Amino acid sequence: MANLTLLFLTLTLCVASTVQRQLVLEDINGKQNLEKDLNIVHYQPEQVHLAFGESVLDIVVTWNTRDNTNESLCEYGIDSITEQSAKAAQGPTAFVDGGAQKATQYIHRVTLPKLQANTTYRYHCGSQLGWSAIYWFHTALNHSNWSPSLAIYGDMGVVNAASLPALQRETQLGMYDAILHVGDFAYDMCNENGEVGDEFMRQVETIAAYVPYMVCVGNHEEKYNFSHYVNRFSMPGGTDNLFYSFNLGPVHFIGFSTEVYYFTQYGIKPIVMQYDWLERDLIEATKPENRAQRPWIITYGHRPMYCSNDNGDDCANHETVVRKGLPGLNFFGLEPLFYKYGVDVELWAHEHCYERMWPMYNYTVYNGSLTEPYVNPGAPVHIISGAAGNHEGREPFFKEMPPWSAFHSQDFGYLRLKAHNASHLYFEQVSDDKGGVIIDSFWVIKEQHGPYTP
Repeated sequence: MANLTLLFLTLTLCVASTVQRQLVLEDINGKQNLEKDLNIVHYQPEQVHLAFGESVLDIVVTWNTRDNTNESLCEYGIDSITEQSAKAAQGPTAFVDGGAQKATQYIHRVTLPKLQANTTYRYHCGSQLGWSAIYWFHTALNHSNWSPSLAIYGDMGVVNAASLPALQRETQLGMYDAILHVGDFAYDMCNENGEVGDEFMRQVETIAAYVPYMVCVGNHEEKYNFSHYVNRFSMPGGTDNLFYSFNLGPVHFIGFSTEVYYFTQYGIKPIVMQYDWLERDLIEATKPENRAQRPWIITYGHRPMYCSNDNGDDCANHETVVRKGLPGLNFFGLEPLFYKYGVDVELWAHEHCYERMWPMYNYTVYNGSLTEPYVNPGAPVHIISGAAGNHEGREPFFKEMPPWSAFHSQDFGYLRLKAHNASHLYFEQVSDDKGGVIIDSFWVIKEQHGPYTP
């Protein structure tokens, strides 16, 4: 009798297990069939971000959708978002990731032209198939007699984005007129068939949907010939976002690519084109009438000319390719070019640290004076702020620091710039490790701007 009972229980369990497996298979098949039947689409805008257009009063709104909406619209206004609307003439453009899945998404770009200066606008973007949340931004003044504030950093990823919470809060409190992200995004935007890039852009939407998010390319964007960088961002000038300039207050900003010097498998032509463009831009910016209006020239590129990091990077070596030009030829080096046209400040990232240098050229310090090194300095001031947070960790420094290094820190953090007027710039480095404490601050003061005298 006991054996019959055991046999009955075993048969019952087997039948139950078979039925359970069948139900699970039916559930999976049902979901798959449901998705096919519903033909699920993704028309909702995401990854919204802003940039300056050809003028600081032209704002470019960029966003993504998973599926093609066939139109790109932005509604905006001062009192109501329905006061004005703008539409992209060509609609969205398809962007196909270079990974195995060839994942496709649609990039939307709409320019809001000729906005009123010093005015807060509310906006949302999308199409008749779906709209974003409502965001706001405050426009700049289109002249030099005001004092813009910027946050500056590089090397911020999805994992360990140390500076992101503070930047989100400060941006939405209206502390900044623009953001400079000096290369290396997400780590890496192309990973997981582009899904890491999507997640990064969703995270920085909480900054970039409220203030122009101006960028330059870093080494981590190289995959598929920088296609994620080129397609996801919208910078002025129509040069695939690799080099461009804009004016903000008393400053002429120049963003450029250091990566053309390192990824030469894409050809030498990008180096030549960029160098020629840089010189033309500097010639224009240093015309007496233009420099009188915007005396400060600030450049930003990813890989620095100088650094004190003990990690094998070429900025710790004597002959940096960005500084000196192509190896063996010394063609297209940027240090002599920037010195010739009197660039005031050069901003860098790449090294996961903060480092401020004394004014220097060709490894020689040109302080204004012993007691006031940044008052009328005789060479550009180099600053590295590449510590916004990433999974690769912090950078070590040499045990014996070089004489041209004025201050250095391994703390995660970001740089602030206040361009007070034609003669005074103020910088401060914020430490995320120390809860927002200012770990370094200094003024650059110039009574006159122009080419340096050797």
